[in-house]
Formats: sequence, structure tokens, C-alpha cells
Amino acid sequence: MFRDDSTIGHFTSDEGEQDFQSAYQEAMSLLPQPVDTRDIETEFGTVRIYYFTKEENKHKEPILLLPGRSSSTPMWEPNLEGLMGERPVYTIDLLGEPGMSVQTKEIKTQEDQAQWLHEVLTSLDVDNVHLMGVSIGGWTTMNLLRYNPEKIASVSLLDPVFVFQPISIKMILASIPASVPFVPKFIREKMLSYIAGGAKADDSEPIAKLIESGMRNYKLKLPGPDQISDEELKSISVPVLAIMAENSTMHNSEQAVAQGKKLVQDIDIMNWPNASHAINGEFADEINTRILEFVKLHSRDDNGS
Repeated sequence: MFRDDSTIGHFTSDEGEQDFQSAYQEAMSLLPQPVDTRDIETEFGTVRIYYFTKEENKHKEPILLLPGRSSSTPMWEPNLEGLMGERPVYTIDLLGEPGMSVQTKEIKTQEDQAQWLHEVLTSLDVDNVHLMGVSIGGWTTMNLLRYNPEKIASVSLLDPVFVFQPISIKMILASIPASVPFVPKFIREKMLSYIAGGAKADDSEPIAKLIESGMRNYKLKLPGPDQISDEELKSISVPVLAIMAENSTMHNSEQAVAQGKKLVQDIDIMNWPNASHAINGEFADEINTRILEFVKLHSRDDNGS
């Protein structure tokens, strides 16, 4: 009954895939119109990437957004308009996660995880890119730095998991039933609401609806993220902005800030007051402003320092 011999991430049924794609299109309709949409071939599958920009910003170094677990490009709806007002923005759907990217080869190691993302960056016609990742997207960003730091001008992390602190046991236990497809839908919605600091997380919210559908209909086949080691954090030379959420259910954010300050040589790390793990949406304007200031400081384009 529970057997699944596939080594590749996949939708569990045609009906489930259709349900997800319907939710995806609904959520995408809330975003600005992308200037370009591409499917980039990598060793491990095809990666969906969107390009958002205004004509006057095309010459600037871009920001690449990496979403959280079971999320995809639409989760950036609160941030996109503000960010693209100042910079070109790329978004991707993580390979091996529910989205428009399609995994075709088993991803066995953390190095494999970095390799497909490195291939995506290599395919972009840019010399430097600024990465911005939330939650597991933050870990994915730091994992890329471990193996392929080329082209990365700066890194902005929003309450990243497995970077400065391990995930709490309480959160691990809470996530187990929510990841089982036949568990009642309201349990997944309850967990999403818990993560988002009590905010509504049902079908009336398109992004929550999309994430719940992905959790219910898609089977991940990825190696579990490992904790970034102290030695690896010490070796990072790329400028890092890390914004931790004071009320995060994922980890102890106060300890994360202390760890980041202690180990990373070029870091601006803070604990954002009253924020939950859904910080990118709760404080979108303030977060956008802070990240754009940081990116400008570490850019080599016309408006950089």
C-alpha cells in the first residue's frame, strides 16, 4: 500500500497533477507578467525559470529567487512587484519539488542538488547574480555556495532552515502527518497556518491552496537537507544577508543569529521582530527595501558601489 519504487520526484496521479496545475495557474495570475519563460535542460531534469524586469533595469545585476518547500514561483507574489521595480528578477521552480520543473534523473547527493542549480546559473547570460532564498530555498542557496560559488555576487536568506540552526523536534513531528497524501486536508492547512504564525491557510488563499495541493499530490524523492557545518560557514566569502524570524516555528532564531555572527566572516544577520516563518509575505515592503539596499551595496552595475 505504501510502496513507491520510483527514485524521481513525481505527481502521484493524473488527477493530482491537474489539481496542482489548476492551483498553480490561479496563483500565477496574481503575479506581474513575466518578460520571458524558459525551460532549462540540466543533467537532472528541466528547470522552469521566469524573468521579470522593467526596461530601465535590464542592465543591472539580477536577483534570483529560490522558494520554500512545496512552494514554487507564485509564493513570491508579495515581493515581485517591489523587487522588479529596482532590478531584473529571475524565479525558478525547484527541481524535485512540485512546480513546472520536471525531474528526469535521480538526485542522490547534496552535490547533485548544487549541480543542477549551477547549470541553471551558467545558462543565464549574466556575469553575476544575487541569490535570495526562503526556508529550504535558503538552504539550497547555501548548498550551492558549498560546491559552485561562481557567479554569486551576494546571498540574501529569509529564515533559512538547516543553515545556522537545526529544525526543532516539534516542527519535525508536526510535518510528518502533513506530508502523507491521505491525511485529511485540514491537517495540512492547520500546519501551514502554524508555520505562518496563525494566518489563514485554506483554499481562499491561492498560495496556501497551491502549497497544500503540492504536499498532497507530489511525492518528493530528494536527499534530506543536511546541516551546514561550522567549517563550511566559516569558509564562505560571499556577502550574506540573513533575516531570521523572531517567531519562527522552525528553529531558535536567537541562537541562529548568534551562530551566524560567530562563524560567517561577511554577514549582516538580524532577528526580525514579530515575524513568523512566512516573513517574506508578512513584511514584504520592508524586506524588499532591506534586500535591495544590500544587493546594491554588493553590485558592480551602474548604480552599485
